[in-house]
Amino acid sequence: MRKKILGITATIAIAFPLLAACGSSSSEPAASSSESTSSTANQKTGKIGVILPDTKSSARWTTADQPLLEAAFKAAGVQYQIQNAQGDVTQMQTIADQMITSGVTVLMMTNLDSGSGKAIQEKARAQGVATIDYDRLTLGGSAQYYVSFDNVAVGKLQGQGLVDCLKAQGVDKPIVAELNGSPTDNNATLFKQGYESVLKPLYDSGTLVKGPDQAVPEWDNQQAGTIFEQMLTQQPKIAGVLAANDGLGNAAIAILAKNHLNGKIPVTGQDATVQGLQHIVAGDQCMTVYKAVKKEADAAASLAIDLASGRKPSVPGSLQDPVGKRDVPSILLTPVTITKSNVKDVIADAYVSRAQVCIESLTTQCAAAGL
Repeated sequence: MRKKILGITATIAIAFPLLAACGSSSSEPAASSSESTSSTANQKTGKIGVILPDTKSSARWTTADQPLLEAAFKAAGVQYQIQNAQGDVTQMQTIADQMITSGVTVLMMTNLDSGSGKAIQEKARAQGVATIDYDRLTLGGSAQYYVSFDNVAVGKLQGQGLVDCLKAQGVDKPIVAELNGSPTDNNATLFKQGYESVLKPLYDSGTLVKGPDQAVPEWDNQQAGTIFEQMLTQQPKIAGVLAANDGLGNAAIAILAKNHLNGKIPVTGQDATVQGLQHIVAGDQCMTVYKAVKKEADAAASLAIDLASGRKPSVPGSLQDPVGKRDVPSILLTPVTITKSNVKDVIADAYVSRAQVCIESLTTQCAAAGL
């Protein structure tokens, strides 16, 4: 039985009825897609299509979201198809066209940018296909529902986490570099809004010094390494790094290690990836943000299943789309700060395993962290 991590609660408490599984289903996963069909007994239920964004911005899309969504759909006995756009806008549009042509009645997607996401949703709406924004809101889009975490809160945790790590080091007026997420991802904008709300007052007071500040196109980790190396060359006295996720954090840590600075300069992250947790245990990363993806995937799957079954879900919460100037019915979940002191909570929640995190080279550090 899974142990649930203490302190993770939904900001909107909702219980969605899942369909009882009936008939049989089969799955044929491929490198970037999976699909199942149901027995004749399920033919009255619509088909669900899911498009995930890529495999390089974060490991979560393949290690967590896809298998969790598959499990929820299989348990409900519904027809589904999950594909990954591999970071290619044209490919995402092609996948969406194919799914709509194949007869999906619900389309759930994590957009690569709001412009292309909006076009896909408009095409789906014209064909009577219900749409759900998963994890990222499509600005100006027409999705009926949005499921994600409170992304401003994620950024606030990152900002406060970095401040706490810098205080622990006792550095006077530390220079902070900001390695932001993709400028085309609305979540990156919200993360930055969150951490700037913590950091800006400290910049203004002189407690912290604002250093290099740059976005990483498409969350590309390789570009992040190049960008951060240029930052460090420009400002060798960087004392803290606000990295918007674990992938960007890893890119920064690699450059710091190259300069024998890893473990000396606090670096933040997000997603509680295996790599990020290993860096925390090793002392190279000061914190990450854990988002219980199972809660997000289960909530989104329940919405999709209800819509595919002809039921209208009741979602009392909403989020303002500032571009579309409309309130989108939303489920926003609560993120949690993870440091060396509570890495064990992520493992206890079965998000990752101890064996994944505690590789042989980290045996001593894992023992010290209580793992």
